[in-house]
Amino acid sequence: MILLISPAKTLDFKQKANTAIHSENAFLPEAEKLIKKLKQIKEAELSELMGISQKLAQLNFKHFQNWSIPFNENNAKQAVFAFKGEVYRGLNVETFSEKNLLFAQEHLRILSGLYGVLRPLDLIQPYRLEMGTLWKTKNFGNLYAYWGEKLTKNINDALAAQKNNFLINLASNEYFKAINTKKIKAEIISPVFKDFSHGEYKIISVFAKKARGLMSRFIIDHEIQKPDELKLFNSEGYYFSEAESKNNQLVFLRG
Repeated sequence: MILLISPAKTLDFKQKANTAIHSENAFLPEAEKLIKKLKQIKEAELSELMGISQKLAQLNFKHFQNWSIPFNENNAKQAVFAFKGEVYRGLNVETFSEKNLLFAQEHLRILSGLYGVLRPLDLIQPYRLEMGTLWKTKNFGNLYAYWGEKLTKNINDALAAQKNNFLINLASNEYFKAINTKKIKAEIISPVFKDFSHGEYKIISVFAKKARGLMSRFIIDHEIQKPDELKLFNSEGYYFSEAESKNNQLVFLRG
């Protein structure tokens, strides 16, 4: 079983990870090619390209200029500890045991606009590059085209190393679109999280993001291998709804 999540815009490189274990991203050469192009973009252009403030553009311009290989514990940080945001609040990696980390390293994958596919302990340097960024160069029309089938192959290779072929999609649509689902050699399960609001159950983005992290943590804590076991998920008041679920879309309600 492989579970997919998205990265976060917010990063923390000040606090050290609580483990020295780390690994190297499989797509560093591809990331370096993107960085070389990103280093040529001026701050004002970054602001427009990414739809961010001038202050954030300055920060990310600096990140791109400082980005360099090789990565080490002094200039980089393990991805799952570097990302902050609602998904990672739910995941709460700071409380992982070593057993949790090793299981996550084998089963959890983070999709990334710059790094392609990250294992939790892959070292990364600070960056901002969303998969859906409308960035066009002479070599590619957008990041989906740049990554092409590479990410799909990487996920299939990870699935082939598992005892069962299930892909748990806990990523956002923006990132999951980078995967060619027709070529995935596994059954894809997509959990959906809805909260009761104004008389109906609906997906509320901020809650759904955290719930994806909570579900990821549930899978890691219990070392889940079968999709039916996902139905036992009950973190922070969520419960499985048989009536709302259909096919491989498992719906969890709260409220």
